[in-house]
Amino acid sequence: MDSTVPSALELPQRLALNPRESPRSPEEEEPHLLSSLAAVQTLASVIRPCYGPHGRQKFLVTMKGETVCTGCATAILRALELEHPAAWLLREAGQTQAENSGDGTAFVVLLTEALLEQAEQLLKAGLPRPQLREAYATATAEVLATLPSLAIQSLGPLEDPSWALHSVMNTHTLSPMDHLTKLVAHACWAIKELDGSFKPERVGVCALHGGTLEDSCLLPGLAISGKLCGQMAAVLSGARVALFACPFGPAHPNAPAMARLSSPADLAQFSKGSDQLLEKQVGQLAAAGINVAVVLGEVDEETLTLADKYGIVVIQARSRMEIIYLSEVLDTPLLPRLLPPQRPGKCQRVYRQELGDGLAVVFEWECTGTPALTVVLRGATTQGLRSAEQAVYHGIDAYFQLCQDPRLIPGAGATEMALAKMLSDKGSRLEGPSGPAFLAFAWALKYLPKTLAENAGLAVSDVMAEMSGVHQGGNLLMGVGAEGIINVAQEGVWDTLIVKAQGFRAVAEVVLQLVTVDEIVVAKKSPTHQQIWNPDSKKTKKHPPPMETKKILGLNN
Repeated sequence: MDSTVPSALELPQRLALNPRESPRSPEEEEPHLLSSLAAVQTLASVIRPCYGPHGRQKFLVTMKGETVCTGCATAILRALELEHPAAWLLREAGQTQAENSGDGTAFVVLLTEALLEQAEQLLKAGLPRPQLREAYATATAEVLATLPSLAIQSLGPLEDPSWALHSVMNTHTLSPMDHLTKLVAHACWAIKELDGSFKPERVGVCALHGGTLEDSCLLPGLAISGKLCGQMAAVLSGARVALFACPFGPAHPNAPAMARLSSPADLAQFSKGSDQLLEKQVGQLAAAGINVAVVLGEVDEETLTLADKYGIVVIQARSRMEIIYLSEVLDTPLLPRLLPPQRPGKCQRVYRQELGDGLAVVFEWECTGTPALTVVLRGATTQGLRSAEQAVYHGIDAYFQLCQDPRLIPGAGATEMALAKMLSDKGSRLEGPSGPAFLAFAWALKYLPKTLAENAGLAVSDVMAEMSGVHQGGNLLMGVGAEGIINVAQEGVWDTLIVKAQGFRAVAEVVLQLVTVDEIVVAKKSPTHQQIWNPDSKKTKKHPPPMETKKILGLNN
């Protein structure tokens, strides 16, 4: 038997203290056995302060120079410039979790970090990687099997979902969400199909500047914050819509001209030909039955006059996201030129709706299978509207998940503490490597309520000791609140079972991959074009060496 592999009795004794509990000086710091741990820790350090309802916000400066204030982990991950392959893998897992369930990105990142830190300690104690991977997989299976037993609430098929969406929407914004939660719950409940199915795309979201969140309301159909141009202001019956990702008029004035003009007569002829082309294009739209044109680019005054002549309503969209959503809902393409679409979008009415000092353009249907309601958000600042919009989308996604599985589990870290107690009890009785691995998994789960307490500004050691005591006593409904531990059933803090289960599966996949990686190998760079064609070895040596591995593998945030 290999003497380097510890026995079942030796392994617990050789486990070192957790690095967070016994910090080392830089001179004493040991190299990581897991090559991905440092990158994951750096990534998690960016996300950790934003976790939970009391998390902090961050200013993100986009590539376009736009500044966004957000605490959304998905948006932060998307904005980070990552180079380390482990960081790429973790970001992909977090974004996939958000796309599939609408929530849980920060949960995936933080639990992955905690499990890898514990895996590092187990490896230092001498646990072989294959056994560590097997023990972690067994612990994950135990967690997923126990999770449904913690569900003590369920959303009824005809029940108002406001109470179930409240905690989800309040987690992602600094403003009170009571009024907005009721609007989202009413919109979702109203458009739910008779067979119980729910289509999230049938709930639209429109953000308008002005007023406050209390002025937000519901409008029938799909509303966008577009600008009505020209004299035609509405189509009250049989609207046929075309969407254009180009100016409504001639080509961009800064585009290079190909015509050669040598005299005033040539200029007049060219201008006349351009006008005839525009009139022909607008006439073709009218001949195809198009009476509504939504444009992403600029609107030319002369072309707008032609549209008024042919009875076409011209709407200038304010964002690419809105016109893309229109394209999906109307099932019509976004065209790069002023040509009639082969499949125009159809709806019953198109009209404008004034809301205080804001203006929305409403597309309304009378048939099924199309958007029924739009949540119109009001706010004084762009950042506030973005935060409210994220909360609305989280609420819609949560209702979609509840339609698939109506079960709810305790939030505020209560579920993680309950699972940690279960794993600790089993791990203390197991023999062999599975026992320490179960205990390590339990510690990693406690890291999440500990982070909630840190972000709430509480005395972490006191809160965790009190929570451990009540959970050991069998009260599994105690979680972390703003002033200490709370009863999540009384406070109405819930997580959806399906989202939590998907998060555990995502974490397990990433961790089980990364614990088997012992080294990062970077492929050799191909020679440059100049090196290939220049046989002079002396000149070749003058070229700078390839970028160092540390820079390639670093995490740039």
